[in-house]
Amino acid sequence: MRFPRPRSLNGLILVGFGLVALPLLLAVVWALVNLDRVAEQSEQLVSTGVATAENSRRINEQLSSLERVARQYQILKNPDSLQLMTLDLQTFETLLQNMAPLLEEVDATELVNSLGAEAHSIIAVLSNTKADDAALVTAIARFAPLRQRVTELTDVLTTHVDTKLSTLQETARNAQRVSAWQVAALVPGTLILILIFTLLVARPIRQIDHAIGQLGESGFSRPIRIKGPTDLERLGRQLDWLRVRLLELAQEKNKFLRHMSHELKTPLANIREGTELLLDGSVGELQSPQREVADILRMNGLKLQQLIENLLSFSAWQTKSEVLTLSDFELRKQVISIARAQRLALKAANIQLKLEVDDIIVNADQDKIRTVLDNLLSNAVKFTPRGGLITIRAHRLPDSLVVEFGDTGPGVPGEERSRIFEAFFQGRREQSGQVGGTGIGLSVVLECVQAHDGSVDLVDSEEFPGAHFRIQIPQKRNVEQQKLAANG
Repeated sequence: MRFPRPRSLNGLILVGFGLVALPLLLAVVWALVNLDRVAEQSEQLVSTGVATAENSRRINEQLSSLERVARQYQILKNPDSLQLMTLDLQTFETLLQNMAPLLEEVDATELVNSLGAEAHSIIAVLSNTKADDAALVTAIARFAPLRQRVTELTDVLTTHVDTKLSTLQETARNAQRVSAWQVAALVPGTLILILIFTLLVARPIRQIDHAIGQLGESGFSRPIRIKGPTDLERLGRQLDWLRVRLLELAQEKNKFLRHMSHELKTPLANIREGTELLLDGSVGELQSPQREVADILRMNGLKLQQLIENLLSFSAWQTKSEVLTLSDFELRKQVISIARAQRLALKAANIQLKLEVDDIIVNADQDKIRTVLDNLLSNAVKFTPRGGLITIRAHRLPDSLVVEFGDTGPGVPGEERSRIFEAFFQGRREQSGQVGGTGIGLSVVLECVQAHDGSVDLVDSEEFPGAHFRIQIPQKRNVEQQKLAANG
């Protein structure tokens, strides 16, 4: 069962914020409501406490005043004291009536009624003109128990206030505990919601990032599918359209390169055949200047053939149609063969070639290694000035083959070092020789070396003032096996 969810990225973000904010908002509202309730109860409690204390004080004062006037009347028996005593009794009864709501709450109505009745009975006895002195003394003595009962009423009210205070404190503690539990539940819940919605958004974004990286690596054959919000899926469809378009352009480019290369090879074969006929003397003996010109034609024909083969190799690598054919061969013989093939170019430029190649057996694709060596040597010849020196060095490490090419040319400018292995990139350095390059020789070298899981780098070197290339190709056979194979 799939739960419904927003299809757009904006909707997903809004729902995510809503689900994250809603519990927090409810917790805040609940806390505010409880805080308001506690504040209201606190206000009522303060008001009740103040009123209780004030009424208790006034009742005690009024009772004391009533007792004092009664004693005066007992001694003086003047009408003014009797009138004052009657007024104090009325005030005492009024105070008790004002406390009626609170007294009902604490269930002290009987106690208050008894206080009023007792005070009224005492004053009635004192107001009786026929009462003798003994009756008056007995009536005055009844004020002491009356004061004790007023004190009892005060204690009841104080206990009631303390009970309400304890209840308020417990309510506040309960609200605090509930808020703490809410926070304890909301924090992980919020984090889980954030994680869920982050994954819902991050997953298609990672897919888009991977698709863009795939396009950057010329991986046009794999379709791009983005699953997620509709707007990100639409972006994925646009990326897939771009992939298809780039694939079409790459196929058109490779098709053009193949056609042009084949078209160029036909007239070039005729030119080379004619040059070989001239050099062989099939059409007559050539004089020394004529033979020199024929040698130059032959040398440039070989260069043109190498350029065309590079174009074909580059096209083949782009379409991924070539595979490795591994075999064991002697690297030194391969290097010598490459050097002999380019002896005319070296001789024409008066360039010395220094070979420091160990007698080792290499396990690799021989044709591709030959292409690597040939292209690097051709590149060095193009940029090495007349009378310069090119060094080829090769040796074995325990688990890899290391081949180095160094020359005395101008080197590679710093701003061009990161681009020299790009296809069709040609630096601003002037090349020597009659035939310029196409800018794909080093890109073919990189493709061939990477096909062997190796690496080719342009390194900084104090030994060679010009360019210094270092190639490393992994080898599974160990050094002892190499030596046995070389000695055999």
